[in-house]
Amino acid sequence: MTSGRTTATSRAGSGGFRCSGCGAESIRWAGRCVRCHEWGTLEAQAPVPRRGSALGGARTAAAAVVTVPAQSVVAVDVTAARRRPTGIDELDRVLGGGLVPGAVLLLAGEPGIGKSTLLLEVAARSAAGGARALVVTGEESAAQVRLRAERTGALEADLWIAAETDLAAVLRHVEEVRPALLVVDSVQTISAAGVDGAAGGVTQVREVTAALIRTAKALGLAIVLVGHVTKDGLVAGPRLLEHLVDVVLHFEGERHSTLRLLRAGKNRYGPADEVGCFEMDDGGIHGIADPSGLFLSRSGGAGVAAVPGTCVTVTMEGRRPLVAEVQALVAESSAQVPRRAVSGLDPARVAMILAVAERRAGIRYGRSDVYTATVGGVRLAEPAADLATALAVVSAARDRALPAGLVAIGEVGLAGEVRAVGGVPRRLAAAARLGFRRALVPTGSGTVVEGMTVTEVPDLVGAIARMYET
Repeated sequence: MTSGRTTATSRAGSGGFRCSGCGAESIRWAGRCVRCHEWGTLEAQAPVPRRGSALGGARTAAAAVVTVPAQSVVAVDVTAARRRPTGIDELDRVLGGGLVPGAVLLLAGEPGIGKSTLLLEVAARSAAGGARALVVTGEESAAQVRLRAERTGALEADLWIAAETDLAAVLRHVEEVRPALLVVDSVQTISAAGVDGAAGGVTQVREVTAALIRTAKALGLAIVLVGHVTKDGLVAGPRLLEHLVDVVLHFEGERHSTLRLLRAGKNRYGPADEVGCFEMDDGGIHGIADPSGLFLSRSGGAGVAAVPGTCVTVTMEGRRPLVAEVQALVAESSAQVPRRAVSGLDPARVAMILAVAERRAGIRYGRSDVYTATVGGVRLAEPAADLATALAVVSAARDRALPAGLVAIGEVGLAGEVRAVGGVPRRLAAAARLGFRRALVPTGSGTVVEGMTVTEVPDLVGAIARMYET
């Protein structure tokens, strides 16, 4: 009797197997993918035809006609590759100045976060500036997109809409309309004839993306692809998709909040550490030029009463400082195992900070539930927020509020030391602009800010000892 594994292996021949979830390839069948650990996703692939010897391949390549001769780098004309501003300042900040002709961008985000609304606005701004834009939607009808355009004020004569799910039809629209900007919403809904698999599968997404990239490079056309995400927040489809495109953008935000953050995970033409801030309302999505104060529950002025368990820090998103508030609550637990809940912070770093505070500073949390969170839905992954998190937890445990107008910046190490972080002058300048008048920073920062008292602390114990000074 032949087993299922033997039968699957014989069907595959020499083609091997590919995971339909992540695209990982394997020479043998297995019940579970070794990369994404999903069960039953390995599918047999057709055998790859032999290409002959390496010498024969080299001779064939040598006989090929060179269509574009090699040039000296100083002789290459870059006029056609100059950036075109999108008209949305926050998006241009993340892109490094605008869209590059011939570039392919991938915008990923959770459902309902506002990806389609943002790109419709981008297409409308492009059309209003004289650069024709084409929006291809595979998830909505043209009439539905028109209704959204009316609601957000994105009606432009040079904004074209097509509802298509076939790759050949999309390329025909591009040939007929000749746009300067193409938006495909979404790449997982487009399928290519003659390619195995359903739309959204690994093979289809890869082939569709490769065809669109060739079109972008050949026509000097900027293309923005909308991508779905998995339950873990990663771009759905093969990892190769992120390697193929030039720019990978992530649109983030809490479903119940109007704030949206746009981050660049990859950018071949500009910085990959910038963040754009947007606000979403009934009229569409609008950029926020100065997000300072959006992540505070109260003002930092000295006349405002402080609350136990809160501490303000300044995080750097690219070159932009963001003043954010960390909140903590320590309550006596009735459970045998106390609860640790984290929102907006790295759970591993919070657990480390609690252990350091208990071991080095003698703050006991063993019989208490500890809740930590940020204000406004911002995510603080930077280690510079460690000191503020520690002081917020200490303040909550002692039920004693920190002085109003205090900001804490620094990374906490396992030995309890407060390590230096970059950009301290810019961070403190942003805090001072909002009315903060006292700061705790790592030793050696050497920062002087007019109107602000800056105190350097060597370790967490020293910071706790000086955090109540006024």
